Amino acid sequence: MDQFTRKFGIVDKRTETKEIITSVYNALLVKGYNPINQIVGYIITEDPTYITNYKNARTLISRLDRDELLQELVRSYLEG
Repeated sequence: MDQFTRKFGIVDKRTETKEIITSVYNALLVKGYNPINQIVGYIITEDPTYITNYKNARTLISRLDRDELLQELVRSYLEG
């Protein structure tokens, strides 16, 4: 039996969400889209075609629950 204590790391959900949104924003910007409009379109419709496939942005944003995404955006806005 293993005599060492194992560490369990918990991923900070807020940090992960921020990193994903930042990556998606930058990918949209590089491809020439208006990132704000595209992300808002995605949030409203949950249609992934609003997000480019460039740098796996579409896959990244689909990892986030839309409700959690909205909560984090509102929280971030209010906390400034």
